Amino acid sequence: MRAVAVANYSAQPTIMELPDPRAGHGEVLVGIRAAGVNPIDLSIANGEWAARGADARFPLIMGIDMAGVVEAAGEHVTRFAPGDAVFGQLFLPPLGSTGTYAEQVAVPEEANLARVPPGMDLETAAALPTAGGTALNIADGLGPLPGETVLVVGAAGGVGSFLTQLLAASGARVLTVARADAADRLRAYGAAENFDRAAVSVPDAVGAACPDGIGVLVDLASEAPAFAELATLVRVGGTALSTRYAADVDDLAEYGISGINFRVNMTPDLLARLADAVVTGQVAGPPIRTVRLDDVPSLLGRPSVGAAGDKIVVLPGG
Repeated sequence: MRAVAVANYSAQPTIMELPDPRAGHGEVLVGIRAAGVNPIDLSIANGEWAARGADARFPLIMGIDMAGVVEAAGEHVTRFAPGDAVFGQLFLPPLGSTGTYAEQVAVPEEANLARVPPGMDLETAAALPTAGGTALNIADGLGPLPGETVLVVGAAGGVGSFLTQLLAASGARVLTVARADAADRLRAYGAAENFDRAAVSVPDAVGAACPDGIGVLVDLASEAPAFAELATLVRVGGTALSTRYAADVDDLAEYGISGINFRVNMTPDLLARLADAVVTGQVAGPPIRTVRLDDVPSLLGRPSVGAAGDKIVVLPGG
């Protein structure tokens, strides 16, 4: 099969001809029709997860999000059957063994897979798992927030776009931090106001807009110093959450703030709920730009990948 892979950490991604996978005991073989591109894909290929103790297999096939059709099922598989349309996040050890920038993948049936609901195309399904699943997991953890003011930093990206919608739907007053050209899209998602870091001091501007403080900070972008400054906006009893492990939980506790260094808990049920929310119109999927597998190596070398707010989806057969 053809796949985008790296021969070793930090190597240039290339198109490789690799052996066709087969469905072993308890596995399904999925013909990949679409694969979502996420920032984590490059971080895995560059070896950042090796520092966290994650094993890898080389050639390391890139990608973790996908949608496709089950082509074969191994012995004792009960969840899926050939012909089922499925999507999911295949972030499994060893890294690269179940990469999704490929024509096929063999994966255990208990992996984070769910059926694609009727009415949803596979490109949309492939765009959902990591970004949408993370956002839904965060929203679940925060619970309903009727009337509460929530500041979402890094809102223009995939996670932020989904999260803005979910929080607004829960009744929160959502303030976002994103570049100016994303402001209209975020307002359409339910944001009350957007702050552009290039134009204003966000702590000063949010402080002026919310003199009594904010109830929740969700920071998807900042490192520790910037996160700590923004956390001063949270009032006593509030929550400051970082997806970049920037929260000093003990220090925040001294000020009466719950600090959270968030780690996603992806499950098949979470994916199914996410897909249902999108297909029923409760949440809007991202704008999608499709690319061919052959275009991926050069695309990954561009710093502006996904910068326009679109979601890049690879079509392995395109």
